[in-house]
Amino acid sequence: MLMICLTSVNDIRSDSQMLDDCIRAMAAGDSSGLAQLYEQVSPAVYGFALSVLKNRHDAEDVLQDCFINALGGAAGYRSAGKPMAWLLTITRNLCMQKLRERRRSLDIPEEDWERYIESIDRVTPEDRLVLTEVMRTLSDEERQIVVLHAVGGFKHREIAELMEMPLATVLSKYSRSIKKLRKHL
Repeated sequence: MLMICLTSVNDIRSDSQMLDDCIRAMAAGDSSGLAQLYEQVSPAVYGFALSVLKNRHDAEDVLQDCFINALGGAAGYRSAGKPMAWLLTITRNLCMQKLRERRRSLDIPEEDWERYIESIDRVTPEDRLVLTEVMRTLSDEERQIVVLHAVGGFKHREIAELMEMPLATVLSKYSRSIKKLRKHL
């Protein structure tokens, strides 16, 4: 069931040229580029922010701030074929700033993950059940890695760069997460 979700959500990342075009349109002052970019990647950005911040309201704030910053920085964006990495780097920096401001370390309320999972149109009801179980059984870091891989469609190497962790650590945490999920289900 999780593979179905991975396949459908990986479409976000597979069209990086379209995302690059949206960013170029934003740089040219075309607001439709921002709207299209938001529509395509906001679930991944929000999911990543939620996995870091552990608070729905803060994640929503970071989601908005990310796109405001992206709009402001679009003129300086240089495509390297990885627009999602650029957006998630902005998101991560905003999350770190918010964490420094608030100095929080609370667990993510279960209802926040359930609301987020329910809000994703591309996910089937069966996949929602699986994702809900993943969120309940994983640690914060494991949850972030799974969200980036499953929702964001990132490769483990890219996740290691985003989270500033060794690739081996990301691989082992992802492997442990999948084993926890299998054991739990």
